[in-house]
Amino acid sequence: MDQKIKNTSRSTLFRRYCRKVHSHLSFFFVGAILVYAVSGIAMNHLKDFNPQYMIVVKDYKASGDYPQEQDFTKERVLDLLSAVGEEDNYTKHYYPNKSTMKVFLKSGSSFGLDTQTGEVKYEALKKRPIFSQLSFLHYNPGRWWTIFSDIFAICLIIICLSGIFMGNGRSGLKGIGGLELFAGALIPLLFLFLL
Repeated sequence: MDQKIKNTSRSTLFRRYCRKVHSHLSFFFVGAILVYAVSGIAMNHLKDFNPQYMIVVKDYKASGDYPQEQDFTKERVLDLLSAVGEEDNYTKHYYPNKSTMKVFLKSGSSFGLDTQTGEVKYEALKKRPIFSQLSFLHYNPGRWWTIFSDIFAICLIIICLSGIFMGNGRSGLKGIGGLELFAGALIPLLFLFLL
């Protein structure tokens, strides 16, 4: 009987220890978990949504008299670019045909001018707020982040294991918890073998 009481108190202490570890690590890493969860959803939908950048299209008529000849100076092009705040990103300009001037920009944006009408098609490549910063962490930005990510991954394993062992009875591994564990582990395995 004494042995049974000892075993019960040991398992109770172990579950209590698991709860504490699970709780403290969960609170500590909740920020990193949310960052990876939100950016992970965005990364899963790269075909539909670019979490890094967005393209803003702006069509307007440039100032000045048109039509004009294909003899734009760099200064004139910089003046045109200042209307969209891209004058510091100028690389060079060229004429793909008689009525079009295109400008290469360092920012990755695109600027095209119809030299006959003065119509401008400007496509601005802009960093997407919040998502670009969050998804940046998925690309392992440096040594210290690698160290933190490794610690985070180990602690996620501990969070999982402590969560598994902190329940007992019908809610634990011998009850519904065991079935849920099996079902949850089966889903990624099925995808691995079926894809």
